Amino acid sequence: MQYRVGDLIPEVDASVYIAPGAKVVGEVKIGKDSTVWFNTVIRGDEGPIIIGERVNVQDGSMIHQYEGSPTIIEDDVTIGHMAMIHGAKIRRGVLVGMSATVLDDAEIGEGAFIAAGALVPPNMVVPPNTMVMGVPAKVVRELNDHDRFIMERTIRKYSARGKQYAEGCVPLDSDVTTS
Repeated sequence: MQYRVGDLIPEVDASVYIAPGAKVVGEVKIGKDSTVWFNTVIRGDEGPIIIGERVNVQDGSMIHQYEGSPTIIEDDVTIGHMAMIHGAKIRRGVLVGMSATVLDDAEIGEGAFIAAGALVPPNMVVPPNTMVMGVPAKVVRELNDHDRFIMERTIRKYSARGKQYAEGCVPLDSDVTTS
């Protein structure tokens, strides 16, 4: 669902799939063919959140910002299940793994891979095309062809899955039985 807060109204492209239970609140812009999955919260009440095209924000994720530090997520980004992005810049083609956290004023370089569970501290600059792991996060290596394959496949998969869900994901009536 989308919510207005005062004069702050989400601007969501008509092609975007927003799953039931997801909340998009306030000054949020979401580009073409992006997906926002179940129980995700994107709350733009202290400044703008700008999400590009073909971005998938997976189940249970949280995106927010603080005054003076917008959250910007460029095109072709994957935000894994239960990830948290707060006041950061995520450049094109990044994968943020499950339960990873990216904090205020961090900047994730184009094509970088933030491993599951990593904690990217405030103000960290992650170089393009690198793998980042750990708490706190550290650059551990350059990406390889297999990493890039996974990242590109995930973007395509979630874009297609969003269209599939938009056409055919409906709640079952309590009278319906399954076998």
